[in-house]
Amino acid sequence: MEKKQKINRLLNSQPSGVLYLSSWLTKNGFSTQLLNRYKKSNWLYSIGTGAWMRVGEKPAYEGAIYAMQQQCESSIHLGGKTALSLLGKAHYLEFSSQQITLFGGRKEKLPAWFTNYDWGLKVNYFSSSFLPSKAGLQALERGNFSLQISNPIRALMECLYLAPKKQTLLECYEIMEGLNNLRPKQVQDLLEECTSIKVKRLFLYLAEKSNHGWLKYIDTEKIDIGNGKRSIVKDGVYIAKYGITVPKELANYE
Repeated sequence: MEKKQKINRLLNSQPSGVLYLSSWLTKNGFSTQLLNRYKKSNWLYSIGTGAWMRVGEKPAYEGAIYAMQQQCESSIHLGGKTALSLLGKAHYLEFSSQQITLFGGRKEKLPAWFTNYDWGLKVNYFSSSFLPSKAGLQALERGNFSLQISNPIRALMECLYLAPKKQTLLECYEIMEGLNNLRPKQVQDLLEECTSIKVKRLFLYLAEKSNHGWLKYIDTEKIDIGNGKRSIVKDGVYIAKYGITVPKELANYE
């Protein structure tokens, strides 16, 4: 009876559809021996070393990310174009439901159980430290739980971080054009916290090119955009104000 009460407490402690991480289980008094008993009793099953699932439920990547965020305080989150699409900010862009983009801290790696499991889509993971790990995130409801994902400002900055090799700058501009109601304070804070000179210069250039009203409330004096020129692409157009060379199709885009 005591064993049954313990497994019931365990199963009820997390929303349905969420994984249970071994590290979290151990911390909460569930030994490997006990978990193997639960496995034999057909209450839990393993999806890989370090991660468990309730019998009768199928793992989905959202439930896996929630577990990482809530059970081991990971900063891994949906970002870039995936976050923009989920927030309805990239609906006019071609978005593939066959892949997702995740960002995490510079020294943060996706656990082996996550990378080895077939989620039915391609996972693009980038570890970086150009923004503080928890800055610029917002909650996204996914049924009976919510995930922390990049807000539109951070998501666009993540796109710019990947540009031009993994994200076209013209596409970044199209995203920026749609972000006409950003909160200036949120933009200001993230630009001040961002350590990538490339990202800050491109963000300000695209905002100015989009002629957004919120830009006039940004105090650029407080934003360090460094010195010297940055050649983002070869054979592009030089934008003297921001010291960047951008693709001709972007510079000439009306």
